[in-house]
Amino acid sequence: MNLTNSINNFNEAKQVIVGGVNSPVRAFGAVSGTPRFIKRGEGAYIYDEDDNKYIDFVQSWGPLIFGHCHKDIESHILRALKNGTSFGAPTELETALAKEIIAVYENIDKVRLVNSGTEATMSAIRLARGFSGKDDIIKFEGCYHGHSDSLLVSAGSGCATFGSPSSLGVPHDLSRHTLVARYNDIDSVRSCFEESANKGSGVGCVIIEPIAGNMGLVPADKEFLYSLRKLCNEFGAVLIFDEVMSGFRASLKGALGFYDVLPDMVTFGKVIGAGLPLAAFGGRDEIMNLLSPLGGVYQAGTLSGNPLAVSAGLCALLTLKQNPKIYSHLEFLAKRLLEGFKAASQQANIPIQTNVCGSMFGFFFCSHEVRNFEDAKRADNLLFAKFHEKMLAKGVYLACSQFETGFICTPMTEKDIDSAINAANESLCEIAQGI
Repeated sequence: MNLTNSINNFNEAKQVIVGGVNSPVRAFGAVSGTPRFIKRGEGAYIYDEDDNKYIDFVQSWGPLIFGHCHKDIESHILRALKNGTSFGAPTELETALAKEIIAVYENIDKVRLVNSGTEATMSAIRLARGFSGKDDIIKFEGCYHGHSDSLLVSAGSGCATFGSPSSLGVPHDLSRHTLVARYNDIDSVRSCFEESANKGSGVGCVIIEPIAGNMGLVPADKEFLYSLRKLCNEFGAVLIFDEVMSGFRASLKGALGFYDVLPDMVTFGKVIGAGLPLAAFGGRDEIMNLLSPLGGVYQAGTLSGNPLAVSAGLCALLTLKQNPKIYSHLEFLAKRLLEGFKAASQQANIPIQTNVCGSMFGFFFCSHEVRNFEDAKRADNLLFAKFHEKMLAKGVYLACSQFETGFICTPMTEKDIDSAINAANESLCEIAQGI
């Protein structure tokens, strides 16, 4: 496979962009080889600057549930573009998108649109603290909620890739208000609540990915989420579901399609922007009405509710609502893919663990069940790196970190899935033979 242009582009980028990339995980630091510089996408495929074609299981890290260059979404964007790119003023489109989100998610009365998942989670936590009147927050090791200071404590995803459970530049005075619990371990959560109470602070909110996608794909146990809801009620803490990744992705109702646990607030991103920068956070009236301009919790954004992004997201959500069978088909393809990976691993005598939640999938090269970040870190990351490199060479584009999730899109066919399975068979066979 010729990579001349990607190699040259990466070397040039490193001269003017930190690390040559604008988001750390793209640097291929957790795997070997050179980041592919992408020229274009079409349906289920992407093409790099050397015209190599790949089946794309990253899909811009989740937003592109309809794949690249979906005609209807393109049309909505172009129609909005002709009216202007940004106004810094309210539009009808924003209200329409908000209504579509609220109509699907129980316990959400109002939303606020923002530009990124980081903004959504940061703002939701500020609002939750304002509502509860308490400073401490609980997050879970391996769950990534963006790069705001309070949350870069034992984070997964890009931070785990570079071996940094926290970040330089985060003041101790902020991080001391963040307590870190173990995912799927309710006793560790209770300990955090009790520790906070003992020091006289009190927990204002708990934020969790109910379907964790930043330590690989690790769904929460139902009993764990039930108990978490009870603990939040007991201690008067706001429960925030971070569904930036799983919202409208895992199912039309996100995590609510798998669990009947209602959070107090939810954060959204990715699919609701259909590939353009857009996110949101929402909750009950009594919480959301504390937000400026009605209340004393401040949040603002010049590009929030950008008409191009809102138009794309509105088209995506309406299409999903009108075609609910999309989700069962995507899940069928995801299960077919992972069953194929599992069979290929067994044939090569390589242990593997797999998970599927709707159109989201993940796998770990290990024999033990993965229920939290500690389990995920014990998987064979070197083997994953070898597998990733070989799959790329065979035209299969997987997430470039063990601690990320893969995604299926509607243009994918059973033929695409079988091609990826064949590539996995060949790759794992080569690895087993030391090739």
